[in-house]
Amino acid sequence: MKHFLQFKDFTQEEFDYLFQRTRHLKALFKSYTIYHPLRDRMLAMVFEKHSTRTRVSFEAGIHQLGGSAINLTTGETQLGRGEPIEDVARVVSRMVDIVMIRTFDQSILERFAVHSRVPVINGLTNQYHPCQIMADIFTFMEQRGSPAGKTVAWVGDGNNMCATWLQAAALFGFQLHVSTPHGYALDTQAATSEELAHLSVFEDPMDAVRGAHLVTTDVWTSMGYEAESEVRREVFADFRVDEEMMGRSHPEALFMHCLPAHRGEEVSAGVLEGAQSVVWDEAENRLHVQKALMEYLLLGRLETA
Repeated sequence: MKHFLQFKDFTQEEFDYLFQRTRHLKALFKSYTIYHPLRDRMLAMVFEKHSTRTRVSFEAGIHQLGGSAINLTTGETQLGRGEPIEDVARVVSRMVDIVMIRTFDQSILERFAVHSRVPVINGLTNQYHPCQIMADIFTFMEQRGSPAGKTVAWVGDGNNMCATWLQAAALFGFQLHVSTPHGYALDTQAATSEELAHLSVFEDPMDAVRGAHLVTTDVWTSMGYEAESEVRREVFADFRVDEEMMGRSHPEALFMHCLPAHRGEEVSAGVLEGAQSVVWDEAENRLHVQKALMEYLLLGRLETA
């Protein structure tokens, strides 16, 4: 039994397989072909953080594979009344086949996985967002081919997305340029020496994006940090990805954003809606990579017809 708690839980070879399956499953979806390998399988979705794309993509995904989903929130379960996460894991994993958790600290997810009888997927934590980076890399591969040897520029908060991009850089062999305001740098304490070898840090975001093949960012204020919104708007003012900044990147550079986006804050409306933006493909691909992920965790490797 495997879990997917952070991006580096899988090898590049496993991701190559997952992306092969993603292409196959996406083609089936586009041709309206019914494919139900997970018939009668049940996904439990545990939400301690609000969600749009995560809920829709997982619930639609398990349904398209023939299974069903149960949505659990802290307000509707004993989690909200202080039931230990270990107890929830022991009980829920006896009743379902796979669990996705969207929560705050990574340790909550890890404690659940230790006591779970079924695979556990990280739907987002404060530290990592591996399903989103799976979708991002698959989207890049659809548009531009392998990311190996390319440059990805991250502009903004050194958050869970940025940390996951660093893990992906070491696995896929691309360079990660990071530019964040002072006080919001990427925490590299948990990074390996191999990951750090793929990281370059820039004070000026214009330098970080120069020649980059992909420019990506996130909201300035993530969930849980709403009290800092006004301060962050001032501190991050020079870190908006706009047309001038994209003009410093590679001529064929793509722009990505995990959404929701705040036009005029972390990204200009022109960039978000512009020709270089692939954010809507990126959002849709959450559905397809997660279908491949659930299929793999429950059924192992399959031959792609």
